[in-house]
Amino acid sequence: MSIGLLQAHGCHGVSAVKEGQKQPPAILSGETAITVALAGQPNVGKSTVFNLLTGLNQHVGNWPGKTIEQKTGIYRQNGLTMNIVDLPGTYSLTANSPEEVIARDYIIKERPDVVVAVVDAAILERSLYLVAELLPLPAPVVVGLNMMDVADQEGRHVEPEVLEAALGVPVVPMVATKAQGVRELADTIERLVRGDIPYHPRCPQIRDDHQVVLDEILALVESYVPDPYPADWVALKLLEGDKEITAMMRRALPDAIWDQVHDVLMAHDDALVAVASGRYDWIGRMIRAAVVRPQVGQISLTERLDRWATHPVWGMGLLAGILALVFWLTYTIGAPLQDALDTYVVGALADRTGALLANGPEWASKLMVEGIIGGVGTVITFLPILFIFFATMGLLEDMGYMARAAYVMDRFMHLMGLHGKSFLPLFLGFGCNVPSIVGARVIESRRARLLTIMIAPLVPCTARMVVVAFLAPVFFGQAATLVSWGLIALNLMVLALSGMAINKIAFRGERAAFIMELPLYHIPNWRTIGLLVWQRSLAFLRKAGTIILVISVIVWALSALPSGDVETSYLARFGRLLTPLGSLMGMSWRMMVALLTSFVAKENSVATLGILYGAGEEEAKLATILGTALTPAAALAFLIVQMLFIPCVATVAAIWQETRSTRWTLFNLAFLLVLSFGTSIIVYQGARLLGWGV
Repeated sequence: MSIGLLQAHGCHGVSAVKEGQKQPPAILSGETAITVALAGQPNVGKSTVFNLLTGLNQHVGNWPGKTIEQKTGIYRQNGLTMNIVDLPGTYSLTANSPEEVIARDYIIKERPDVVVAVVDAAILERSLYLVAELLPLPAPVVVGLNMMDVADQEGRHVEPEVLEAALGVPVVPMVATKAQGVRELADTIERLVRGDIPYHPRCPQIRDDHQVVLDEILALVESYVPDPYPADWVALKLLEGDKEITAMMRRALPDAIWDQVHDVLMAHDDALVAVASGRYDWIGRMIRAAVVRPQVGQISLTERLDRWATHPVWGMGLLAGILALVFWLTYTIGAPLQDALDTYVVGALADRTGALLANGPEWASKLMVEGIIGGVGTVITFLPILFIFFATMGLLEDMGYMARAAYVMDRFMHLMGLHGKSFLPLFLGFGCNVPSIVGARVIESRRARLLTIMIAPLVPCTARMVVVAFLAPVFFGQAATLVSWGLIALNLMVLALSGMAINKIAFRGERAAFIMELPLYHIPNWRTIGLLVWQRSLAFLRKAGTIILVISVIVWALSALPSGDVETSYLARFGRLLTPLGSLMGMSWRMMVALLTSFVAKENSVATLGILYGAGEEEAKLATILGTALTPAAALAFLIVQMLFIPCVATVAAIWQETRSTRWTLFNLAFLLVLSFGTSIIVYQGARLLGWGV
């Protein structure tokens, strides 16, 4: 069962416990369940706290009706089950983004028993703004004072006991990256819901010269505020000009009352400043009470590192070096592991399966060995490469470097009419284009967001890169690394030119401003990174076990029917229809069919080639066949079209979901088809004219 904590707020408009009255225990005995919501701004360590509490006992999905990721998990202690809900990271609770609306609606409508506000002790002034908005809401708040070690490194000394006395709510000091304070946080939550510790929050007040205005708005709307919204909170949001709450009250209020409210709001259009000033005054009092600032002139670790990381020249060099290191690790460590997985796992499984089915029907043996194991098994060998990429990206994100990458890329992004903030979702595209497109919603401007989505599929995702990682050494041997770098450079150059063209033609060359917070550097949490790698790798395996498995079987069946000979199969007949187009790039119908099947999942192209060339699960055999099947010029043309080709079907679905526009989605597909085939044809025909690789 779920229990509700007796509200004991000292905030205006929320019922308070009378002086001297003891809060009754909210939990009596037995097995009990409560709901705990984790709230916090981005980069404060909220995900680390969530992972430490829930471990592998968590579920990842989407919020109902939204594409925003929802994480829930379970933590148990002393007969108490805590259902942990990780709210989206938000800087405030004003309806400026879907994340902010989700966070505040969950707290107001679902009424969690406790909200844990995770704050960064090193930048407490900025972190406390969200706390100032959480305290007036119905759910009681516990403050998780994280990154105490980073605050010490920056020369800031925060006194948790003083901050707790000043806020009037429990404060738990933490260093989540070292798992310090997490158990104490759980104990504090338990004691709070059991009524063992007092709860008397001291909320920020609106500036004195607008208190009368707030009271007037409250008196007008109080009787009409829909459940379960607190009336005083609604009145405050009306003064702030919150669009969603204003629209809600416009529907709820009689016309005569709304006219009065509207007149008051119009007469005090500076009320937003008064509300924000009250919160900042409150934050200032908390900081003066609980924080000892660093000495004047003291240079922090973050400042020293940022002299290099955010430098216009050295910062770009550092970013290029980091990307080079990622791809070097992929080839020097990932490739041998990939070979070992292919030989000792996939190959051994295929051999054993073939032996077991040797006395059965030939079609059943071929289906299992060539269709299922040959298709899916080849793709599973990509796991080491994916693991390295996910781990390095998770490390850079967790330690706070990703924001610096956005900063140094701002000047480059401006060439396309974008700003550095667009680099973050685009950089995610190196892992997968789907989160890249979904991540574009952090961009406030609709124009910039739409342009970012249009060019995001041109970022070479991990799935494309694993195909290149397999095929480049086959075709180019020792020059594989150089060719791979060239392909990535080509993609990025085409991305930049495409962005300029789309911005110039569709958006008339508009530009966007750039405001972004750079988080402090901190030691990464290896448990958090490990869970991230585990979750993403598991998602890849699920895809291999579902989509890729189905496509592999379909491709095998089409290549085997009707006679069992691939040359006369249905797939060959369809592929030969594409021969005129393929001949312009030096490709056979097999290569064209492999390219088309990559629309479902990019990894399918390798699986399809294995089936069409009769290599089955034997990666070495496929490499040998492909090495003689294509000239170097045709091989380069195939890799180019593979890198620039339309994205997988999941990415196309994400484009439509984020733009809600069939027109823009079809434009993106048509643009990429023309771009990929056009570039590949130019490269191949140019190589023929020069007499290279033909």
